[in-house]
Order: sequence, then structure tokens, then C-alpha cells
Amino acid sequence: MKLLTLNCHSWQEEKQFEKIKVIAKSIKEKSYDVIALQEVSQSIEAELVDDKIKEDNFALILLKELEKMSIDDYKMIWDFSNIGFDIYEEGLAILTKHKIVKEESFFVSKKKDPNYWKARKVVGATIRINEQLIDFYSCHLGWWDDEEEPFQDQVDLLFESISCENLTFLLGDFNNDAFVSNEGYDYLMDKGIYDTFDLAKQKDKGVTVKGKIDGWDENKQNMRLDLILVNKLIDIKSFQVIFNNNNKPVVSDHYGVEVEL
Repeated sequence: MKLLTLNCHSWQEEKQFEKIKVIAKSIKEKSYDVIALQEVSQSIEAELVDDKIKEDNFALILLKELEKMSIDDYKMIWDFSNIGFDIYEEGLAILTKHKIVKEESFFVSKKKDPNYWKARKVVGATIRINEQLIDFYSCHLGWWDDEEEPFQDQVDLLFESISCENLTFLLGDFNNDAFVSNEGYDYLMDKGIYDTFDLAKQKDKGVTVKGKIDGWDENKQNMRLDLILVNKLIDIKSFQVIFNNNNKPVVSDHYGVEVEL
């Protein structure tokens, strides 16, 4: 099984459509089983095409690009959590080529008004892979020192909202640097979760952000914000960062993470 997570920074990138093609080519090449995406935006004013999905939904455009490459077996679930840059509905998505048995979304922020830019939601899916039911959650959480929306509260609500009875993966941008001790990353690990970075037999340095990006305006460090976490000790063949110019071109202000089980 192959997994991918990526904060897309959608519709904020130069040469956005070229970068969508890069992501699509990688999906075709790697044939990921499950893909978790964050900052998956669509225009507020765009035309509605299906339930909540609008015609310029970033994940929908990505799927259409895959169809041009004769890849038509991926399905998506999406929900939006907050208004971004005053003109977008910013959300999260899960893409998979396997059967989706159940889908869900829920807020992990105290404030649940989507007009509030710090509102945070998690999108989840129970997916049947090789006759096993596995739970996947695409996560985009807040910052450790945020007084209005403390990271600790969001993590607590996240773990209150998931059962962890099945094999469970939490994928996404956790906005807390794994290289920093005694803050958000350690708080996550104290929940009894495992980092696929630690479990992997083969891995790189894990860096997913370099320097200043949106939300980290003063940053000058290499950071590991984007994680794939799992609730059980399992064999991870490899962990590597992708879309970092070493492994595929850069497509966002975050690099992606891919793991193979």
C-alpha cells in the first residue's frame, strides 16, 4: 500500500496548472492507494457541479487531469472548513481507487464558523483495501502557541472523534515542527500514535518546509510539519519527501510525504 499527503496551497501557486500536471503524473507513476490533501480550495462564486463540489475545486481539476492520462479509477471526498483569502472555500480531500465504505468530516476547532479563518476541520474515510477496513483522516491543524485555537485542544478533539478500532492513519499538515521538543509534535505522540517516519526501514530527512511560508512568516528553519501517523506498530518499507525538487518538482509551499507499507 502506498500513501501520499500534500498541503496543496491551491490557487496560490504560480504556474498552478503546470503544478497540477506534476502531481497527476506522480499519481499515475506511483499509483497511490490513498491520497490526503489539505488546502484544497474552490472559488465561492464558482458554479456548483455536485453536492458541495464546485467546478474549480482543486481536487476535481486534479482528477480531470488524471482522466486525460487515462487514469479514471480515483474517487474523492471533500469538505470545506473555512473561507480563505476572502474568495475561496478552503477544505480537505481524500482520493482513493478503493471502495469508500464510510465518509465523515468534523470540526476540531472551538469555533465552527467557516467565515473564521482559523476554523479547522478533518475529513475522514473508511476504505476497504484487500478486504480490510482502514480509516484515513486528512488533517490540517493549528499552531502550538495560538491563544484563540490551541493546538492541544484540537488534538484532544481529534482523538475524541475517532475510534482507532481499525488500522488508522492520520495524514496531513499538523503545523507543528517535529524537530522541536516539548511542543505540538510531542503532544501528538503522547496520544499513543506512531510516526511512519520513525517506523520506516528506508527514509530521508523528512523536511517538508524550508523557510518562510504562509502561516510561518518569520521562519528561517527547515521544518517537518507534514506527517503520516498510524495507530499501530506496522512495517513501513519506505518514507520519503516528494515534490521537493530532489524527488519531483516543487508544487506547493509545502513538500509532500509518501510512504510505502
